[in-house]
Amino acid sequence: MALSLAISPCPNDTFVFHALVHGQVPGAPPVEVTYADVDVTNTAAERGAFDLVKVSYAALPWLLADYHLLPCGGALGRGCGPLVLTRADRDGGPDRTDLSDATVAVPGDRTTAYLLFRLWAAGRTPRRIEVVPFHEIMPGVAAGRYDAGLVIHEARFTYPRHGLTALVDLGEWWEADTGLPIPLGAILARRGVVDPQQAAGWIRESVQRAWADPAASRAYVVAHAQEMEPDVVDRHIGLYVNEFTADLGDAGFAAVEALLGRAADAGLVPQTSSSRATAWTN
Repeated sequence: MALSLAISPCPNDTFVFHALVHGQVPGAPPVEVTYADVDVTNTAAERGAFDLVKVSYAALPWLLADYHLLPCGGALGRGCGPLVLTRADRDGGPDRTDLSDATVAVPGDRTTAYLLFRLWAAGRTPRRIEVVPFHEIMPGVAAGRYDAGLVIHEARFTYPRHGLTALVDLGEWWEADTGLPIPLGAILARRGVVDPQQAAGWIRESVQRAWADPAASRAYVVAHAQEMEPDVVDRHIGLYVNEFTADLGDAGFAAVEALLGRAADAGLVPQTSSSRATAWTN
């Protein structure tokens, strides 16, 4: 039986899962893959639509009853946080970080980027939030449809070409405040369908094969990337595929627990048990 897998088309996901998707991991079953923005996979996971699925860490409180959190394959690191972008000519007065009168485009209401934004903007809630497909955010801010936009991934490298400026780096804010890495995307395995220990083994093998032969996945990665310049693709993979991709470890789990704990204390997500208690972590 083939397993259903949902990941984003971003270079870090396609790089990590290339070997698994293409049947190159010994002992792993065939995989039927769906590519979708994380806002789509967050919602689909609530319906139990996929056996293995990439979701936002911010969505875990709604998903851990039905899924195991795997300790590998996701996106967590340092210097890779979401950015709040505005037009360079935006009039913001003496405090340009005050967005209380702004319309802000975000990539999903249960994304980690938006959760970090809400924690950062506590007491300065924007007038209006609009959920917008990721690829439409920067053009929309540049065209003046939104006063600011919340972006992730390759937008870190490409936003200046849209005439935009970074108002705040939420990753820098999080790291300065907590000393912890930034938890962005998690890999989940559906309870009762996928053995989490086996799944973690398959994914770790896929990661190791990607690192051992980066050129093997190149055509696959570029075919799905929204930004196909080789330099952007390489920088994207180099930033988001790191030691935490192979193993969250103590620092990774501490980051997840800090994010969800702070969010629950602020009333932004339901209270949930520790991620470590609901994950297969060996």
